[in-house]
Amino acid sequence: MGTEISNKSKGDSERVKENGLTLKPVPPDGYGVGLPYAPENWPNPGDNWSWRVAKRVAITGHYLDRYLYLPKRLCRGENKSGKKYGGFASKLSVERYIRTAFPETDINAFFASFSWRIPAKKSSLRNGHAASHEIIPLPPAENGEQSVDVGGCKAGNKMCSSLVEQTEKPISAVMPCDICCSEPRFCRDCCCILCSKTIKSTFGGYHYIKCEAEVGDGYICGHIAHIDCALRTYMAGTVGGSIGLDAEYYCRRCDARTDLVSHVTRFLHTCESMDSRDEIEKILNIGICLLRGSQKASAKELQNYIELVTAKLKYGTCLEDIWKVEDQLLTRRTEVSYNGDASPEITNFQDSPDIGTCLPVVSVSSDCQTESMKLDEEIDQVLEALRKSQEFEYKLAEERLYAQKKYLCDLYQQLEKEKTGLTRHVSSTNHDDLLSAVLSRVNQIKQEVAKLKVMEEVAKGFGKTSKSILEEHYGLESD
Repeated sequence: MGTEISNKSKGDSERVKENGLTLKPVPPDGYGVGLPYAPENWPNPGDNWSWRVAKRVAITGHYLDRYLYLPKRLCRGENKSGKKYGGFASKLSVERYIRTAFPETDINAFFASFSWRIPAKKSSLRNGHAASHEIIPLPPAENGEQSVDVGGCKAGNKMCSSLVEQTEKPISAVMPCDICCSEPRFCRDCCCILCSKTIKSTFGGYHYIKCEAEVGDGYICGHIAHIDCALRTYMAGTVGGSIGLDAEYYCRRCDARTDLVSHVTRFLHTCESMDSRDEIEKILNIGICLLRGSQKASAKELQNYIELVTAKLKYGTCLEDIWKVEDQLLTRRTEVSYNGDASPEITNFQDSPDIGTCLPVVSVSSDCQTESMKLDEEIDQVLEALRKSQEFEYKLAEERLYAQKKYLCDLYQQLEKEKTGLTRHVSSTNHDDLLSAVLSRVNQIKQEVAKLKVMEEVAKGFGKTSKSILEEHYGLESD
């Protein structure tokens, strides 16, 4: 790949030529459509891709963070893969998309049609980084489509979801926002709308909630908030007064309400795969905070389930067993959908001004609940003991009954031998003795068959079997 650099005397209009394209240096947070930094009229005429850069600059003078975005037609999923895509933060992610959506395309020819590397403007470089004061404002929304937040992370968060290629779940277009999203350090994908700090996506992202309410024209709100912040500001849980929330989250940006029952259910499933008791307890306590006081039947049921799991966790129950209580409960809860007509609870979180004081309180059970947990443990122990005793009784009955059967079979075999001997000695002087032995054996067999019938009384259960039978035939002494 040939590269030619030409210097001009005016200003810093240094230009680079690459693949026959003239590459004009770009200021930080610059954007553009088509050549030289994005495909133009590909794959069809009118399909113009767009691009954008962040602020970090490599020692070679090119931007480290550059993003490529699909044309509108391809964003709507009109490609051979059938999936929806948005922006790409790496050359590898672009290559994967091309190979999936357009398998017959020559990858090398595709990347040769534009320049992946974007040179930085020299006047905006300071010690190898782009100066933040020369940010170019993002272009206005075009035809109702959002151009803000189309890529990169304005908050500088390396773990931002906007930097990760979305392959499993289709990307939903987010609504235009000229309020919080116009702030220079606010990223819709990873910044809390209430405190502006970045969120954590660990353990399934239970720390935050995303508003996915549809706001018209196929767009969703897309703003996120920390669960802690929402609880502190009375925008999550069950809140009375004019806001009237019932196990819901209220989005400050679009005024939409999100049901929290399904949200709590999702991060409960995340807990099932975790092996840290402390983290599980934190998540369970947050779930109780979100559901406490709700009038919804589904929320009450879920809260009772979480409190039961929490109690078993505190008792030291094995992590694999704490989720086995009422296995069908989660299935039923997953099928419940919010209808929005539940009456709100009058109480709110005024007694606990922040989540720090809320969480330890809700983990303490009332007297009734504590006694209920103790009784559950006691009943579990009884049932386990019963199971073991029944297994012992079954094995004992099996052993004795089959032993009696074997003894009877031996007697029948002996009888056959004696009968054969009797037929062979018809005229013998021992005939009478042999006949007597056969008759005696027959009587013995009858007695043993009768004994087996008595032993089979245990089919009703050892508790309903006569004590004399248990003592004589099974060796069980009665008190």
